[in-house]
Amino acid sequence: MIHNTAQVSADAVLGENVEVGPFAILEEDVKIGDGTVIGAHAMVSRYTTIGSSCYIYPYASIGTPPQDVGFVEAPTNLVIGDKTTIREFVTINRGSEKGGGVTRVGRENYIMAYCHIAHDCLLGDGVVMVNAATLAGHVEVGDYAVLSAYTGVIQNVRIGALAFLGARAGLDKDVPPFAMATGYRARIYGLNLVGLRRRRFPRETIKALKEVYRILFRTEMLLEEAAHKVEEEFGDLEEVRELLEFIRSSKKGIAAGNNREGYWKK
Repeated sequence: MIHNTAQVSADAVLGENVEVGPFAILEEDVKIGDGTVIGAHAMVSRYTTIGSSCYIYPYASIGTPPQDVGFVEAPTNLVIGDKTTIREFVTINRGSEKGGGVTRVGRENYIMAYCHIAHDCLLGDGVVMVNAATLAGHVEVGDYAVLSAYTGVIQNVRIGALAFLGARAGLDKDVPPFAMATGYRARIYGLNLVGLRRRRFPRETIKALKEVYRILFRTEMLLEEAAHKVEEEFGDLEEVRELLEFIRSSKKGIAAGNNREGYWKK
């Protein structure tokens, strides 16, 4: 179902029941999965793969080269998973050779209008980006994280699974899994209880994570010292092990709790 004003390259590969709206453009080396809809005036650039049952709304620009002054044209890629929704005027760049060569957006993500996902970003599944949230290059976002409107994230920052970022949050450090963070230079204000309950985390696990976050971000201990205490008391929980691994592997440093300074890896 291709509108007669659309421009679809003869080298593009379209699955069954794909719809392409008026004046949309699909370049060569594009692959579109079954049942995906490409809206009017949307642009899908070369080296882009979009999964099945996705909806690309009008005026989205998908798979364009990185906004990197040092980028030299190369067959880098953008891969978007099944059942992902991309709203109006979203821009997503493909990867760069120096960054691994691929920008990857997982399954069942909801990317609202005017968002930007830069080169070499890696998004998990079930991520929500609210209007005008913006990711610089090489950002990693874990499963089911929520980035509220006008969130800005600098290069190489990581956002853990089920993290929640408040509107206009500015991230220059990593935000761990399950955290709720906001602010011009985002600080951690607690646990994302709503997200945990929606994902049906057991009550006992949520109770333990509350205490873990109190130790990590509300006491006067250095974060390294607090992490050691958490491991001793709660290290048998998988979610706590995930959280500690995230903290200890940080290269940008961990965002501060709202009552003390942050932590930077040496």
